Amino acid sequence: MEAGAFYLLLLALTGISSTLSFYGDSITFQPAHKQRDGTYKVTFHHRQNGRSSCQDKPLHTCESEVCTSFVESSFLQTDQDDTGQGRWCQSEMHATAAVRKNQTSFSLNQSGCCWGSNVDGKTNWTSEAELDLGSRSDSHALNSCPLTTTVSSLRVPQNCFSQIHILAHDPDGDHVRCRFSSDAAAPANFTLDESKCVLSTKGEVDVGVHVFELMLEDFSRKNITLTYADGTSVFRVGSDMNSPPLCKVKLQFSMEILPPLSSCEHGRVQPMFLSKTPSHGDVLHATMGQKFKLYAQAKATEASINDFQVSGPQNMTKEFKAGEQGTAELILSWTPLHSDLYRIVPVCFTAETNQSQSDMRCVVVLVTQAALIQGTATVTCSPNKMTVALDKSSMPGIDVNFLQLIDSSCSLTSNGTHILGVMSFSTCGTKLLDKGDFLVFANEILSYELPSEVIIRRKAVKIDISCQFPKTVSISSYYNLQKSKYIFTESNFGSFGYTFEIYNDNNFTSKVEASNYPVEVMLLDTIYMGIQADSELPSVTLFVESCKATPNNNPENFLSYDLVKNGCLKDETVVVYPSNQKTYNFEVQAFKFSGNYEQVYITCSVILCEPGNPYSRCAQGCLSDPSRRRRRSLVKETFSHSITQGPFRFIGHADPIAAMDQNLAVVKKSPAMDVKPSVMTKGRPTAEVIVPSVLLEDTESSSGRWGIEEILSANISTLVFASAFFVSMAMLVAVVVYFTRKRNEEDCKVLLNSSYDN
Repeated sequence: MEAGAFYLLLLALTGISSTLSFYGDSITFQPAHKQRDGTYKVTFHHRQNGRSSCQDKPLHTCESEVCTSFVESSFLQTDQDDTGQGRWCQSEMHATAAVRKNQTSFSLNQSGCCWGSNVDGKTNWTSEAELDLGSRSDSHALNSCPLTTTVSSLRVPQNCFSQIHILAHDPDGDHVRCRFSSDAAAPANFTLDESKCVLSTKGEVDVGVHVFELMLEDFSRKNITLTYADGTSVFRVGSDMNSPPLCKVKLQFSMEILPPLSSCEHGRVQPMFLSKTPSHGDVLHATMGQKFKLYAQAKATEASINDFQVSGPQNMTKEFKAGEQGTAELILSWTPLHSDLYRIVPVCFTAETNQSQSDMRCVVVLVTQAALIQGTATVTCSPNKMTVALDKSSMPGIDVNFLQLIDSSCSLTSNGTHILGVMSFSTCGTKLLDKGDFLVFANEILSYELPSEVIIRRKAVKIDISCQFPKTVSISSYYNLQKSKYIFTESNFGSFGYTFEIYNDNNFTSKVEASNYPVEVMLLDTIYMGIQADSELPSVTLFVESCKATPNNNPENFLSYDLVKNGCLKDETVVVYPSNQKTYNFEVQAFKFSGNYEQVYITCSVILCEPGNPYSRCAQGCLSDPSRRRRRSLVKETFSHSITQGPFRFIGHADPIAAMDQNLAVVKKSPAMDVKPSVMTKGRPTAEVIVPSVLLEDTESSSGRWGIEEILSANISTLVFASAFFVSMAMLVAVVVYFTRKRNEEDCKVLLNSSYDN
């Protein structure tokens, strides 16, 4: 940075630091500002990770020629291992310095010993941060540094390492470069995506603890001028990575590579976060003096979640709740003080088991005054656009004429009660963010100033709006919210979506309401379903490549039944209705799986194609030989995407014949069955059933005996009918034996009388 930079000395107390195992640290700056006397007020928070007790930590000092005043707090422990083993802990302190006005940058530097035992042989550690004190021409304020942190102890099984997302949030929206520190070699076989701050592996990594030292640096995305207190200034070219960064902070953490697990499926041994949990990188809001709460929920079916590891501010409390079926819940509570006003706080957390931990989720909490976040906005998400309505009464004095979206060419409108905005997912500056399990389309409502304005008395407005779509979701898991929409993005097709609905009749206009999920049906009911594609492209063709049924919401379940496969109808009751090229409406008669299964889910694989291309998958239609399919790279079509609907839950029976044997319509039914299409009667379909001859034994009338094999496959009715059958057989045998004996006795009498006559 510019000449005149100084070092704030962070002095480690010998004998304290050396006795503790150092697990890493992070430094976070609050927004610095220039005071009336020309000095700079700089406040920073320093978190350190360690083992056992984290109460005693190094002191910080600032030399008199650098600071006119310096006030620091003591280190307070914010989280620790609750198992009693003392495996990890974290503490935090904060300090505020009044920096003399002749300085152009603010630097931190501290060294100490010792890293915890690690396979990389690291012993000494060094903390580092540096902030430029020039006023930015774009915001007329000092630069805000990137925010980052980690939990105290990261743990990943050797065979399950995929990616670790490191928090790299910049309040100014600058470009953040995330790199390995130049004074520390990267651990073997680890790679780092510098633009996304994602840690990956390029080969097998050794079991044991590895040490990571990263440097996060921010660069303005557009040309700016930095002006200092002494009147000097410098010019920075936008996104010039060769120029000095506006700020740099060092992040240090350790990660233990655990022995391999038998399964890497998330949600089994490794905990998996559920939908209630915020996505990685989310920006949340807290109000000064009011309690802020963060909820997270995780699940592990083959291990016990015993804790959540948290990296958060002082005075944040943690509540752990164990749930049913391997679930656990985290509730974080924090009441920001006046000193926290405008503070931007990083918070990270993981779900812990003895064998492993979940992926690390990190969010950012922005502390503001109540008046700045009273605005009530309603966001409506569609497959390819979002609509926002901001309640004027919740933000008195708000003026639509001074509000804009990220792209100022997209205007907002207003009526008597609301400020309204509509934007597609590819316009108005909407950003596509990959949040792990979710895709998020995000935009902002911002206030702006006119170039001619000398003073303003309007409050600054910044309202985040977004739509979040799960990459893979079972609709039934969220049926109370009617999650029937899917959204995808591909380079050739932009943003496109699918809706998968259940309808009440074959007009395909009246949808089954969310309150009626799970949908209750009787065997042999006719189920009406429809898939619609919604694309920004004016002309595309929807193709349903496959549809299959499973007894649960796992489409990969080994127990499944094909309705459509390779574009070919496989179930004789499936009827596809004529529709436009973006719609696929069909009906199928209700069935259930043999055995103790009372629900059915339907999963379909769908593709969008360029219309008119004779080589596309859509044009090929039904393929009896899938190997004939042309390579996707040769034609313009999307990947195959899976969408799921259900569950259908079975109640009662459709008619008296079906009531005699509910296996008449199981998925393993005989091809000889002939089921006539049903019609709707008072909202419930009826059906005429012709009983297949292979299910009758010695049939003389329509009330003949049922086949033993089918009777034994039933559930409750099986016991009744089987008992009746065997009782009948026993009685029949007794009758036969009785009459046989009687006939033999009569024959004997005839023979004896005949012999006497002779």
